[in-house]
Amino acid sequence: MWSFERSSRAAFAGVMAALLSACGFHLRGQAQLPFETLYIPGSSPLAVELKRNVAVASRTRLVDSVGDAQAVLGFTTELRDKVILSFNTAGRVSEYQLRYRVGIRVTNPKGGQVYLPTSEILVTRDMAYSDAQVLAKETEEALLYRDMQSDMVQQILRRLVAAKPVPTQTE
Repeated sequence: MWSFERSSRAAFAGVMAALLSACGFHLRGQAQLPFETLYIPGSSPLAVELKRNVAVASRTRLVDSVGDAQAVLGFTTELRDKVILSFNTAGRVSEYQLRYRVGIRVTNPKGGQVYLPTSEILVTRDMAYSDAQVLAKETEEALLYRDMQSDMVQQILRRLVAAKPVPTQTE
């Protein structure tokens, strides 16, 4: 009886290992950016987190000046917004939508070549609100914005991986 239980556990473990390997799961690994050096201007929390992620998740080297860079990532916009979604029966706000909008552009500073034309990324989160829990809701809002910033960094990294030189129009 004991050997049957042991062999059924081994069979179950084998089946689970086969299923996990067949599902396509694998670690993300390093991002392959199409340039060797990158300059990211600014010291905003978004720029700092993006620099940290590029340094850790890719082979691309961050440089301190535009002249040393093969590509320059420029932020065209960075806006945080809060929009009322609904009111309760007393006419007070019961739900907000938090919006975080960032515009980026990636160019080659030496040749003027565009790797990624100006594009905008919008991340939103809905948040319930209560007058009875003002401090807790302010803390929740700050945490949601921090989460949105991390999501924004990942989306920017995915766009950087897909960036390719855009041919210039010559007439």
